[in-house]
Amino acid sequence: MISRRSVGLVVGSSSLCSPILLAARSRAQMSGFVAKPLILSTVERDESKEAAMLAITIAPGGSSGRHTHPGDCYGTVVEGTVELRVEGREPRRISAGEAWHNPRGVIHELRNVGDAPVRVVNTLLVDKGKPRMQPVPQL
Repeated sequence: MISRRSVGLVVGSSSLCSPILLAARSRAQMSGFVAKPLILSTVERDESKEAAMLAITIAPGGSSGRHTHPGDCYGTVVEGTVELRVEGREPRRISAGEAWHNPRGVIHELRNVGDAPVRVVNTLLVDKGKPRMQPVPQL
C-alpha cells in the first residue's frame, strides 16, 4: 500500500525537479541528457537539506554539460560507460556497476563515450531551496 507521504514525494518531485529539466533543455551544452526524478525528500533531522534521486539517460555523444551542485553528488552507472570530467583532474571512465562521489561545488561533467545510451542513477544531498544544478560555461 502506498502512503500519502510516498504519493506526495513522487508528485512533488516532478514539479520540484523540473528546474533541472528546464535548465538541461535550455542549455546547448547539455545535449542528449534527460533526468527523471525518482524521489525527493528532506533529510531526516536536517530540514535545511534535501535528497533527490534521479534516473539519468545520456544519448551517445551526449553530455550533462559542466555544472556544480549545492551539496554532494553520488552517482552509479547502471548501463554503459561515461567519462567523468572533474575540473583539475584527468577524465575518468566509469562503467556499469561503478560509482563516484563529487563534493559540494566541484565543477564536473558526464559524457557518454559509447555508441549506446547510458543509464545513471544520481543521488544529490543538497541545500533545500537552491537550484540542484548550476550550469558552468564551457571553457
